[in-house]
Amino acid sequence: MTDPHQAYAQLRKTGPVHQTTTPDGATVWLVTRYQDVRKALADPGLSLDKGNAHSTGLHQSSMPPELDAHLLNMDPPDHTRLRRLVSKAFTPRRIEELKPRIQAQTDELLDAFTDPPVDLMRALANPLPMAVICELLGVPLDARRDFRAWTNTLLASAPDAAKESRRAMREMHQFLVEIIAAKRTHPTDDLLSAMIEARDTHDSLTEPELLAMAFLILFAGYDNTVNLIGNGLLALLLHPQHAQAVRDRNILVRDVLEETLRWNAPFTLGVRRFALEDITIGGVRIPAGGRVWVSLISANRDGTHFASPASFDPHRAPAHLGFGHGIHYCLGAPLARLQGEVAITSLFHRFGRLKLTVPVTELKWVPSFHKRGLQELTVAW
Repeated sequence: MTDPHQAYAQLRKTGPVHQTTTPDGATVWLVTRYQDVRKALADPGLSLDKGNAHSTGLHQSSMPPELDAHLLNMDPPDHTRLRRLVSKAFTPRRIEELKPRIQAQTDELLDAFTDPPVDLMRALANPLPMAVICELLGVPLDARRDFRAWTNTLLASAPDAAKESRRAMREMHQFLVEIIAAKRTHPTDDLLSAMIEARDTHDSLTEPELLAMAFLILFAGYDNTVNLIGNGLLALLLHPQHAQAVRDRNILVRDVLEETLRWNAPFTLGVRRFALEDITIGGVRIPAGGRVWVSLISANRDGTHFASPASFDPHRAPAHLGFGHGIHYCLGAPLARLQGEVAITSLFHRFGRLKLTVPVTELKWVPSFHKRGLQELTVAW
């Protein structure tokens, strides 16, 4: 939807939890208010394991079993084991070590800017996270073919998207099988090689877990960062006083990003959850096996928790749920923040006063109720 915030504001007014049906036919309970969402994100009575669902939708069949065994489908203790293994690649020290390469890749992209107008999604927000995540995993850059198309297909909201989702999954599965086979023969100093060693030498994860974790890191690490950068850029373009403060170094881009994660987060919904037993959220009873959606962007605009929630204010103390909460808090959050900080800082310090080339009402958003991202963000200077 073009502007989900207005719809969610109405939902918050009419009730804390709403039973509805998704485009693929699944019944869900949608949680919209901040306190309920925050509590649900950390509630062990809500499982991420799809085996606890009492019904499925059409999209459920699009995921091959070989790509299912990742962190977003697991509860402890398997979740704890895999998160501990992968988190070694996302320590503050390892993330900081990536900063020179992120800066170099950003500078290379900015050097390639032609005369205006320039689409910032195509020229910066899309290629930078792809380059970074490929470098982290050790995937050759020339292997990124069709990846953006796969991502958009998998997150599409159309009722007839199941067939295309299955096709995209098959192609992505084959892509990962080939990459892992190549890494087994010629390992290098990267996360994917380390995961293969953990699988083959230490038996720390299964082959499906290896495939699924590679899929999750590529998929989530790429797409969410693309939209964080795009939404952060848009926020500054719509608020020129803050853009000028960035250029004058009177405001930190990290604060801009934190407010972006509250004001217009790149992911609208947290990972779906399933009630392990009959539970009550916000006074609404949800039966065992019921599918629960927690709306992050709705919670982050809840006026009972945030003053002037519709206003973009980088000076407010960060208290958002943009990266989730609890044991499933986004593992790649530090890396996404760093890429956004480098990209936005470099862009606004190098170029003059950037301005949108179309009215904000004509911006094109990716058609998805799962994420909030722009198709294009064309500017002049």
